[in-house]
Amino acid sequence: MPWNLDDDRPIYLQLMERIQHDIISGVYKPGDKIPSVRDLALDAAVNPNTMQKALSELERAGLVYSQRTSGRFITEDEKMIKKMKMELASEHIRHFFDQMHHLGFSDGETLEMIQETIRGNNNATNT
Repeated sequence: MPWNLDDDRPIYLQLMERIQHDIISGVYKPGDKIPSVRDLALDAAVNPNTMQKALSELERAGLVYSQRTSGRFITEDEKMIKKMKMELASEHIRHFFDQMHHLGFSDGETLEMIQETIRGNNNATNT
């Protein structure tokens, strides 16, 4: 999946968010070894120092840890990962409802549309 970095925000923050997303979505599992700084930097087409900064920040947050000669690994704290996943999901939901409010929909109308969409998707998969 391409990294899709933009110039509007610091690159290292975008790298952190992408790696964090990969962790909470299961691309990287708890305890997995992550690629080297150089490999990740090459993949993202960024300077290795920028990637190093992003990984250091993720380490400071406890999401990643280093083993001296073995590299970096994803935390094995599944509760932490699940909490981050729930926080990110809540953020997306709040943003979605804000956008629906801007379109003039009430929360009730939005929920009704969501339920209709789910029913429509379930009917489509059952046929």
